[in-house]
Amino acid sequence: MNLKILMTVLSIIASLVGTAGIARPVQFLESKGANVTPAAVIWMRQVGVLILAQGITCFLLRDEPISLAVRAFLAGAAFTQLGLLPIEIVAFQRGELTKLSGIVPNSILHVILGCTLLHRALY
Repeated sequence: MNLKILMTVLSIIASLVGTAGIARPVQFLESKGANVTPAAVIWMRQVGVLILAQGITCFLLRDEPISLAVRAFLAGAAFTQLGLLPIEIVAFQRGELTKLSGIVPNSILHVILGCTLLHRALY
């Protein structure tokens, strides 16, 4: 996949998800079947900021030629996606998250984005 297309798509996805985490943390948490507590809302907003920052970085890097620095960013972004993957799955298995409808789409997205980013970082 063309790096510009990948970074643009990732930028859009991360910006939308990050903005949702910041602006609508309660709804985001409820969609996963999480207990909505003041602490959970704070953490959702913090995660939203981090995801939005990754989206902005992707947008800013979209026209850059592939370089060691861009590959390092792609590897870090892949690690983020693949690192997030098991968290909600384990939480669902433990009964801490109760709605598969909020977990399955995220898990699929983490796998696709993580593998695509890792592949692009390495090749």
